[in-house]
Amino acid sequence: MKPIELGRMRVHKVHEMDSPVPLLSQLPGTTADDMKRLLSWYDQPDEITTDPETSFMTFSVHSWVIELDGLRILVDSCCGNHKDRFLPEVNQLNTDYLGNLHRAGFAPEDIDMVMCTHLHFDHVGWNTRLDNGKWVPTFPKARYVFGKRDFEYFKSNPEGEELHNAAFLDSIVPVMEAGQGDLVDEDTIAHREIGNGVWLEPAFGHSPGCCIINAQADGPPGAFWGDVIHHPVQLIRHDLPFAFDADGATACKVRKATMERLADTDTMCFPAHFRRTSAGYVKRDGDAFRYEWIDYS
Repeated sequence: MKPIELGRMRVHKVHEMDSPVPLLSQLPGTTADDMKRLLSWYDQPDEITTDPETSFMTFSVHSWVIELDGLRILVDSCCGNHKDRFLPEVNQLNTDYLGNLHRAGFAPEDIDMVMCTHLHFDHVGWNTRLDNGKWVPTFPKARYVFGKRDFEYFKSNPEGEELHNAAFLDSIVPVMEAGQGDLVDEDTIAHREIGNGVWLEPAFGHSPGCCIINAQADGPPGAFWGDVIHHPVQLIRHDLPFAFDADGATACKVRKATMERLADTDTMCFPAHFRRTSAGYVKRDGDAFRYEWIDYS
């Protein structure tokens, strides 16, 4: 797909995989009326029907690469290869992610910075790669930006977070040990040498330190919202906690507030898990919201 140009920024999508899971396992409480409403603007017949019992949430897992003033910033690094995960769908993957990165025009050594919206396993996996039995940073010249709240939370090895704890050990710790990691407050500009072009916005709830990465450079703004919203149906049912939300009530409030802020503006959204071209705009739709994908194929 062609890069998206927003002023001085160019944004590229790097796809890793698609992952379908039963819808009600992730968003219990979704109704047939919700699905009918979703189908009025989201046409994915291989995924959803009017029956939530038989519908799936199919997540696209991908990264975004921002080119800005000579810097190349990779946002969220997906699941990663050869990693032990207790979820069969992501255990010991062997995807062509690095091939897709090359096809987007980048080698690992071209990346100057890696920014993670939060530290869940499917946003940090390609931070490292296996080299002779050892996890080493995939992007050898990059600084990696991690939020302090999530870092301290997963460093404490909380009970019930086995999936993300494993990712912390093989995808975060080796980066810190290599001296390439920077811990930042989630409510501050991550790196001032980027100027006023890229900054973090707190969006706590899905994880303790979940954040949105905002970017703007002499053009319309972009919002890389990570897991504030996973699937388009959440624009209709922003009031339902998602299965992996650490704090469901707070996550719901953040989802609604984020959509209220972005709806009917010129802010281009870059979701972490929407299918199709992924990028697009939030629009008001009565008492809820809908999504309009852009066509940049």
